[in-house]
This record gives sequence, structure tokens and C-alpha cells, in this order.
Amino acid sequence: MSHTLYETKTQRVQRCELAVPGSSPEMFEKALKSGVDFVFLDLEDAVAPDDKLQARKNVIQAINDLDWKGHGVTVSVRINGLDTQFMVRDVVDLVEQAGDKINTLLIPKVGVYADVYMVEAMVSQLEMQQGLKNRIGLEALIETALGMANVEDIACNGSRGRLEALHFGVADYAASNRARTTNIGGLNPDYPGDQWHFAISRMTVACRAYGLRPIDGPFGDIKDPEGYKLAARRAAALGCEGKWAIHPTQIALANEVFTPPEAEVEKAKRILAALKDAAAQGKGAAALDGRLIDAASERMASNVVRIAEAIAAKK
Repeated sequence: MSHTLYETKTQRVQRCELAVPGSSPEMFEKALKSGVDFVFLDLEDAVAPDDKLQARKNVIQAINDLDWKGHGVTVSVRINGLDTQFMVRDVVDLVEQAGDKINTLLIPKVGVYADVYMVEAMVSQLEMQQGLKNRIGLEALIETALGMANVEDIACNGSRGRLEALHFGVADYAASNRARTTNIGGLNPDYPGDQWHFAISRMTVACRAYGLRPIDGPFGDIKDPEGYKLAARRAAALGCEGKWAIHPTQIALANEVFTPPEAEVEKAKRILAALKDAAAQGKGAAALDGRLIDAASERMASNVVRIAEAIAAKK
């Protein structure tokens, strides 16, 4: 094992993250009671330019008035991009008026680490100004060719500060790469396999190397639950901890995929118990159900048990 190790920055249960437009306040309380782990109130793509200012006010009021913590919901806000005139006031107003209740800010279309640094510097100054004890985390959307080209640098440098997670934004990523598709997150029949495999895998490796949470993005067809679950299972197989929902019907699907099945948890516990017994006998490996298990098996089993325990604690 290398002497250079990055521990997981912040542990949060994030099996599903529900996107809620900031311009639709009638959806806020429904999101609060939906059973989702994470909600991000959106000020960016889901809000028309003429509605941006009112959406910001709606979001601030919802954060202050609704009991997100009491319902076990982590609350995040997707701010507008750094290339817009809205971002500065998004960050300032959110932190000044609701900073003690915001868990994270989600930065869209991050291309280079400096994008994260800019928001982090603003948040740090505002927290000091307000005397906030709550430390606001940052999450970044990798959804452009530039962002993917710099994903390791973003993860490495960002992990030293507030950055907690990276999200794969498949739609803008496809547009940025001029991919021949208009399907958000689904498979392209003209491509022999999963065209998003490389991108998700690369982002996930960057996250795991530097202690961040990797989260898969949206699946556009809300009438295709099996397609959603297939995409979620592919992301989970690559190491993602969760996936977005753009409609409440997708929440249960994500929770199902990203919650370890009881049989899997029990097997993981048996692996840990067998290796503990082997260690007591001075052995570094053991046999379980006719298969060799060793230290690598212990690390994989520990991941499963840790996730299950975090989900159980949340409930």
C-alpha cells in the first residue's frame, strides 16, 4: 500500500439525489417527504433565465422553513455556472441567508480546479463573516470534455478543501463531446456497449483515489424504470455510491440498486468473521464456501458492511 493515502473526505448516504427546480416551490415539501437521501434545489438548468432571481428567493425560504434535517434529508443547492452573472449572488445570498442549514453547494460544469477554488474562497469568507459553525461542503459536476480532461487534478486539489463529491452530468457531457445522441443517460443502439463506461469509470477512479464520493447523474426517460435500473446497476458496478432522480418515481429504483441486499451483507459479515478466526490462528487467508478469501476480500466485505450500517443508521 502506498504511503500516500487519501481517506474518504465526508461520509454521507447518497443513494439517490432528487433534482427539484427552484422555480417550482410546490415541489419542495413533496421532496422533503419523498424518502430520498439527498435533494438538490436547482438554480441552474431547470430554471429559465427570467425566473432565476425568484427561484433563489424560493430556495432560501424553503431551506429555512422546512425541516430537512428532521426528515433525514441532506439538502444541497446547484448554483448557476461561473460564466453567468447569477453565480456570485447565488453564493452570497445562500450563505448569508441560509448558510447554517445548507449541507453542500453543487457547482455545475467544472472545467478546472480553479473553478472549485473560486467558490470555496467565497464560501470560506462568507462563513467567517457570518460566524457560521456549519461547514458547507462542495460538490462538482463533471459534465464537459474539459472537466473530464482535468478530473484527476480537480479531485486531488479539491479534496484538500471542501470538495466532497463529483457527479457525472451525462447530458452536457454528451453535448460537449458532440456525441451522436439525444438520449439522456440511456444506451445508444449504434454503440457496441455502454458509451458512458469510460467517463463514469474515470471519474470514479479519481474520486476513490482522493477520498471523494462518485455520483452518477440523470436518466431522462421517466417511463423506463428498467432502463433506469440498468444504468444505476452499471454505475454501481463501477463504484458509484448513488444516482440522480429527475422524478420521484426514480427514488425507489435508486434506493433499491444502491442498498446492498441482505444476502450480500450477511455474506460480507461471514467473510469478516472467517478472516478474524483465521487471524486468531495465525493465518492470513481462509476458505469460505469453497473459495479462498484474504485481505483483499476483507476490504471488499468491509465496504459492503460499512454502507449497510450507514443506511441503517440513517433510517
